[in-house]
Amino acid sequence: MLRLLNIEFQKLRYNKAAKVITITYFILFTFIALIASIEFNFAGIKLRVADQGIFNFPYIWHFNTYIAAWAKLFLAIVIVSMMANEYSHRTLKQNLIDGLSKKEFIGSKFLTVIVFSLISTLFLFTVSLILGLSFSDYNEFSIVFSDLEYVLAYFVKLAGFFAFCMFLGILVKRSAFALGFLFIWWIIENIVYAILKFKLFKGTNIADNIVQFFPLESMDNLIGEPFSRLNFIQTTANQLGESLQRDYTVHWYEIVIVLVWTVVFVNLSYVLLKKRDL
Repeated sequence: MLRLLNIEFQKLRYNKAAKVITITYFILFTFIALIASIEFNFAGIKLRVADQGIFNFPYIWHFNTYIAAWAKLFLAIVIVSMMANEYSHRTLKQNLIDGLSKKEFIGSKFLTVIVFSLISTLFLFTVSLILGLSFSDYNEFSIVFSDLEYVLAYFVKLAGFFAFCMFLGILVKRSAFALGFLFIWWIIENIVYAILKFKLFKGTNIADNIVQFFPLESMDNLIGEPFSRLNFIQTTANQLGESLQRDYTVHWYEIVIVLVWTVVFVNLSYVLLKKRDL
């Protein structure tokens, strides 16, 4: 395992673009802290973002994992280009000549995906913990470490998404086309959902029950939007006679769906590589 990881990180070590993108990705995490200092004037009343409760425990785990998940596209570029470079630089063929099996090759890529996901999760956990301890109104141990299922969901979401990117990198062989295919797949899922929701099963929840099994949709479902949980939004909605009662729970079956897709993408990557003439 360490040998396979060492091979991959040696490749990334000399990839300047990958290093720049990865560093940028983690810098974006720290920008979450800058939100705390934002102050805006609303009808003559000065409001600071941090005072609205977004950094309160345990809400911060939900808020930060949702916001940070958008930055995953930066590492997606690294994952896709990592696969594309294997073909353009012919390192894949050289690795196989040197005795690395195709199964070990896919294993090394997936281990890299897991390491990226794990490092990102640990970094997010650390940043969130520091922000929470600095700004949260609730610092009791039981409250601080409640709702950590959002952190687990964040890790699973990254692993599944990066596994999908790994598969696309092998399928398409070109990073730009692979990212384009990712965007097209997202559009297809939304078109299918719209057809199911507003044409075939209008007025029912059947469409939602079906699309929850789609790869990108299942990953998005892991962490729902957190904004409607904020007290001032709830209060405003109540004053307008609206109800914002939603299910924010991270369900075990949603995690299982994404884990299944992760296994599927890794195995499809291996099958594709095994059958392809290099």
